Amino acid sequence: KIFQAVVSCIGGDGTIYIIPKSFETALNKLMAEIQNTFRGLGLLIPYCWKKGEACVVRGSDTLWYRAKIVEVSGSTLQVQYIDRGYIESIPQCHLYPTTFYTSIPPFCIPCQLYKTLPIGNFWQQDAVDYLQELLKNEEVEIHVEELPDNPWGKLSISLYFGGMSLSSFMAYQKYCVAEDCQDIQKLGVFEGDLSPSYLLQPLPFPGEMFPVTVTHLVSPKEAYICLDSSGNVAKRSATERATSYDSESLNKALKWCNKIVKTLPHLTNFKKELPCLAEYVDGIWYRAKLLSITQLVPVQILVQFVDYGTYLVAPTSRLRHIPCHLLKYPVQAVRVLLAGFKPASDDKNVERIPYSPEWSLKALWTMVDCVEGKRLSASILTLSPEVTISLYGDDKNLVHLKLIEMGLAELDE
Repeated sequence: KIFQAVVSCIGGDGTIYIIPKSFETALNKLMAEIQNTFRGLGLLIPYCWKKGEACVVRGSDTLWYRAKIVEVSGSTLQVQYIDRGYIESIPQCHLYPTTFYTSIPPFCIPCQLYKTLPIGNFWQQDAVDYLQELLKNEEVEIHVEELPDNPWGKLSISLYFGGMSLSSFMAYQKYCVAEDCQDIQKLGVFEGDLSPSYLLQPLPFPGEMFPVTVTHLVSPKEAYICLDSSGNVAKRSATERATSYDSESLNKALKWCNKIVKTLPHLTNFKKELPCLAEYVDGIWYRAKLLSITQLVPVQILVQFVDYGTYLVAPTSRLRHIPCHLLKYPVQAVRVLLAGFKPASDDKNVERIPYSPEWSLKALWTMVDCVEGKRLSASILTLSPEVTISLYGDDKNLVHLKLIEMGLAELDE
């Protein structure tokens, strides 16, 4: 069985507690019911607590949770939140004994990684801390491998985050040994000798109108666009729906990669067009490809962010190997030429675009104002030798008409 779940906590012994996404509605309903039933303080009169006894606990967020007594020691009790998994020491005044809700099974499931042996036969504290930092409150994919002999035992699972196997990843980090060697090969993070490449984005048929956003303008005539995945789902074409799914899955996978990026090796191969991860000025790592070495001492590399079209000159410290599973998502940004206009022959603005001097900087900034943050639509005219489109604003007029009105461009039949 395969299902999505949220990791609620990591136990001190490395037990992974998960809450299946399908349980969330029922758990939220139960939590609302508990808050309505129990109000005010816990039990203030003396009470003889017993190990294993059911209770409700007032948490640090002032909400009441189902729990059971794990250990009794004086005025402080060790309790386990049965729907979350974590254990805490709580003063008696924050607890209340109850037989309510004991017929409802716990919503969180204790799990262990299938065929995975921690170094030293138990999970070391640094490994537990790392698992907690990596997984807590995150949504993951669970593959059930083996049921426990005892109904209260641990479920044996394979856990995947952002398309990556947790067992394989922890084995690479030297926290454990994963018996499934094939799984480690599938991780594919460190295959520096390969020359992989990105998949290209499938495009709608010529003549078909489709929503887009402009992610980067090279000149008023040359742009990078992304197929817009927002809007009415029912009206989307099959290409747009596939693009939307790829975009959402890619964003999740990149979020996970940003969490583990320090474990990925730095680039040592600087072959042109080589896929990599690059850190942008916002401190976030994105998919990129190498274009050229711009400086040798210190080494500076020109990269292009393939899902946006933008460029950056970066030191090698901001470039890392890309996990192979990130290559299965097509590049989100498509380079296009805009049809229907050309630079004005009588444009008197002296400030020109250095790499495209036929255009004035004023024409570029005017085009930026026309497309930035706007809901645009496009229609493909030709696919070769280059993708050429007509681009329309949210008023359904061609975006370049503004440049023609201002004398910054002229019609090109």
